[in-house]
Amino acid sequence: MGSRPKHLVVFSGAGISAESGLSTFRDFGGFWQHHRIDEVASLEAWRKQPREVLKFYNEWRKQVMQAQPNPAHIALKNLERHYQVSIITQNVDDLHERAGSSNVLHLHGEIFKARSTRNPELVYHLQGPDLKWGDTCELGSQLRPHIVWFGEEVTQFNQAAHLMRQADILMVVGSSLAVYPASSLLQYVPEHAPKYIIDPRQPRMARMQNLSFIQSMASKGVPQLARELIALESLAH
Repeated sequence: MGSRPKHLVVFSGAGISAESGLSTFRDFGGFWQHHRIDEVASLEAWRKQPREVLKFYNEWRKQVMQAQPNPAHIALKNLERHYQVSIITQNVDDLHERAGSSNVLHLHGEIFKARSTRNPELVYHLQGPDLKWGDTCELGSQLRPHIVWFGEEVTQFNQAAHLMRQADILMVVGSSLAVYPASSLLQYVPEHAPKYIIDPRQPRMARMQNLSFIQSMASKGVPQLARELIALESLAH
């Protein structure tokens, strides 16, 4: 019997989706320029103006539907032929899944899902782009976007930390590593594991062993690193 494939854990952020045309809330301009974060991404906003919050996510959902996976998404999918690949993403879009990646953990929720405001365990796949006021769960309570808003608990954190502990190799792509608690996940990666950060700007972070920085956009840097990792794996066998 052959040895198990190495476990490649990918931590992806908004930068990988930006190259598919999805602006991030840290950008100036684009989709977010007419919206303050606290007016659309907080529980207080939901309580004060739920219809406006629903409208915002409906518009965003339509943008995500028009976007397409880019070469970075495709390269990560292709790595599954050579590695056990687990993707932990801060993104709420489905571009990783549409590219064909089979193991994706969404830290901050999913734009194409809704959940009950009475029982957060009741989560539903949306059948279309719109979630309307009056759409209810089986208990009769209003559905809300299945998004982790600012101030809410990141319920998938422990599962993400468990994956990080298992990493033989870590790839960070398109993340500023500025959003807590997601930014703290890197501390769970074994010291001996090679770590690669792909981003046009080097994020501020504590010194780590076996860390390489690739100054590149995701759509170029990820396919480049993927080719190198595949070549290394081929040499090992």
